Amino acid sequence: MKCFNLIFAALLFSSCQQPENHRDTPVEEEAIKATLVAMWDAIEKGDVERYALHVHSDFTQFGETDSLLTTGKETEIESIRQYTAVATNVHTEMVDPIVTVKGDVAWITYYWKDGGIYNGVPFSSHGKSTRIFVKENGRWLCIHGHYTLLPEASK
Repeated sequence: MKCFNLIFAALLFSSCQQPENHRDTPVEEEAIKATLVAMWDAIEKGDVERYALHVHSDFTQFGETDSLLTTGKETEIESIRQYTAVATNVHTEMVDPIVTVKGDVAWITYYWKDGGIYNGVPFSSHGKSTRIFVKENGRWLCIHGHYTLLPEASK
């Protein structure tokens, strides 16, 4: 009976253990959100080099009004460089984020609200987005973004 109890306890203990890739999921979910907020913070401060640290070399995106897919980290970084040259007082907020982590790949869906001054003219927008991240060398990097503006009436 003692042997049975020992085996039962071992089976019970092992069944309560989460698989290795799911053990830190809440930590990884927060890391994804923090990475995205860090990307926005870099834009808000005009720090293109810091922004670039979070972008994967194979980055692609469907921008808010783009008809075609934009490809390449260099293209993204140049776009951010041009944007930060004429945008000031920019601030972006994330609303209702949902993060899914599957090993070294994760995605986040969320709504955004932003505003600032672009070429001297105040702006604000809101929309919905999906971003995909991959984990390389212990860091989450954004590899894809898809952004959709929402109509003014749905604010």
